Amino acid sequence: MRRIFLAVLLLSAVSTGVVAFIAPKPGPLRTGTAAPVDHAAYDRLLKKYVTEKGLVNYKAWKTDPQELNQYLDQLSKNPPAANWSKSEQMAYWINAYNAYTIRLILNHYPVKSIKDIGSKIKIPFVTTPWAAEFFSIGGKKMSLDDIEHGTLRKKYDDPRIHFALVCASISCPRLRNEAYTADKLDRQLDEQGRDFLNNPGKNKVSQQSAQLSKYFDWYKGDWSKNGQSVAKWVNRYSATKMNPDAKVSYLDYNWNLNQQ
Repeated sequence: MRRIFLAVLLLSAVSTGVVAFIAPKPGPLRTGTAAPVDHAAYDRLLKKYVTEKGLVNYKAWKTDPQELNQYLDQLSKNPPAANWSKSEQMAYWINAYNAYTIRLILNHYPVKSIKDIGSKIKIPFVTTPWAAEFFSIGGKKMSLDDIEHGTLRKKYDDPRIHFALVCASISCPRLRNEAYTADKLDRQLDEQGRDFLNNPGKNKVSQQSAQLSKYFDWYKGDWSKNGQSVAKWVNRYSATKMNPDAKVSYLDYNWNLNQQ
């Protein structure tokens, strides 16, 4: 009966000269019920293939994919459950974003930039690597954008995630060579903030002026919530404090791969 109805509907649309594309509505994410995911295997991989400065040995990692694939399979089958703490959920999604970004780079390596992958994606209407649904979590096809914008930014309202999510580029925050975990998450995010704000290659802060990362421009709304401001967030982590009326400009973004 459903096929007959769809056939009649299509004939009606053709006869009137109007044919609309109706995208299928994605199914809901099947939440897990098991204990929070153990990120120990991912932690070992980060220590093995990522330097203290956050540079990745993609060439070597590409020859050793099994452990990463097993970890990603674990993430895919065990999405956060309602009984997980906020920190457990956030650590899961941050690790998932970074690990799937690494997987994306390895899928296409060698590349000079993650942005070069956009032209290699053969999916209709998808022009950026962040919009490509190349993995599944809880039975739902997802993209990196879904994790960042549809989950972390939307649900948890903590701008410090921008210090932790790494898009495989030189101007991104440093990729930690350890996994995020619930028990250390608050400290890890604060450390990422200090590292990012005090790296002169990514932010240059003085009392009268500040040349900031594009992150503070792209996500200005996030930094301005709850009575905060870009200046307040900068001063929270920068060793040099900028005046509230300091002149602010934004540095060019270096999209070259964060490779060793």
